[in-house]
Amino acid sequence: MIAKAGYSTPMFHVAEIEHSIRFYELLGFQTIDTDRGTPIGWARLHCQGGAVMFLRADEPLGDFPRGVMLCMYAPDLPALREHLLANGVSVPAIRYPPYMPSGELQLADPDGYPIVLSHWGKAEQEAWEKRIGRKA
Repeated sequence: MIAKAGYSTPMFHVAEIEHSIRFYELLGFQTIDTDRGTPIGWARLHCQGGAVMFLRADEPLGDFPRGVMLCMYAPDLPALREHLLANGVSVPAIRYPPYMPSGELQLADPDGYPIVLSHWGKAEQEAWEKRIGRKA
């Protein structure tokens, strides 16, 4: 047996974990565990097919370039966009670039980490499976 790692989970330093939890719950994440501290020192959230962790930053984050981008896929991007707008999140219009003709948008989380939300429904899944030679 070859030794290997698994269950990759990105961890973000954030200013206020409670604020990050509320934001990511709007995207469909659910809080799985925390250190149960007051304030919370770390938290792990799951969503369909993914996870993130937050670690409270020891110092102010400042305006530095965030070196990670979170990509997420939604089966109904217009509905998700409307949900975010209805909950006070500033969300740009959906773009339709050549590499994602079904649509995508980019926004930032409360700490400035970029998130790309792409539309990925049944038609996109079936086309991708055909392209890579898998049966739908």
